[in-house]
Amino acid sequence: MDGEQIEQVRRFNRTVTERVGVLHDEYLGRGRPIGEARLLWEVGEDGQDVRRLRERLGLDSGYVSRLLRSLEADGLVTVAPQPQDRRVRTVRLTDAGRAERAALDDRSDALAGSLLQPLNPAQRARLVAAMAEVDRLLTAATVTLDDVDPDHPDARYCLGRYFAELAERFDSGFDPGRSLLPDAGELRPPKGTFVIARLRGEAVGCAGLKLPADAPAEIKRMWVAPQARGLGVGRRFLAELETRAAREGRDVLRLDTNKTLTAAIGLYRSFGFAEVPAFNDEPYAHHWFEKTVTPLPPSTA
Repeated sequence: MDGEQIEQVRRFNRTVTERVGVLHDEYLGRGRPIGEARLLWEVGEDGQDVRRLRERLGLDSGYVSRLLRSLEADGLVTVAPQPQDRRVRTVRLTDAGRAERAALDDRSDALAGSLLQPLNPAQRARLVAAMAEVDRLLTAATVTLDDVDPDHPDARYCLGRYFAELAERFDSGFDPGRSLLPDAGELRPPKGTFVIARLRGEAVGCAGLKLPADAPAEIKRMWVAPQARGLGVGRRFLAELETRAAREGRDVLRLDTNKTLTAAIGLYRSFGFAEVPAFNDEPYAHHWFEKTVTPLPPSTA
């Protein structure tokens, strides 16, 4: 990043906030600020778990509670604990809330039209395409990488989805019992680590790093959910795990993969991995890769 890039982002933010009306206390002329309007829209027709709603929007719990109390006082939502777990609260739209959400949709459509109307057809196409690209890149920037225990529910969820996908894609199917799966202890510090990618609070990918004492570092079980592909998550996993291996003093990083995973093979090669002879007996592997890395000083964070 440099100063010019930072200034361009700030200039873009100023233009957008001005044009879409978020500077006004009454967003879209409906008598409430944009925070309440957005929350009302996110609740949707089927309701939402308050915690998931907060995670999706990246908002402080106290702020969300204040917004919900205001919407509740206006008769637009109800908030109640779930019968099976009273610690979990669910917010739902009332009839008045659904009517207000429909009015917000109509006005949002009108606002979008007002942004496009002054432009000629070619300019409209350029603007819409640019917005799609900005949306994709901003979504990519919201993905977080978090260390978890291999037995964490999000880790088990990702691995379950990963194994199911392999079973569909591999010519021979996939049986975890036949694979050289690392046990949980091999993916816990100091022997290794396990990382989860989250998008708006939802687990959308995983990757493990083995750090055996008598062999090179090895990446295991890297997977990205279909809805998060194209956001650069796989490349972020590789960069993160390479850095961690380097900070452990390792100078070689390994991985293996199946011939059907052509996108993954392309990613590994573009990231500097070179194909090498087989270094294990993984029955589902057709390609083995290594990359030379430069050891780094241990992190002091």
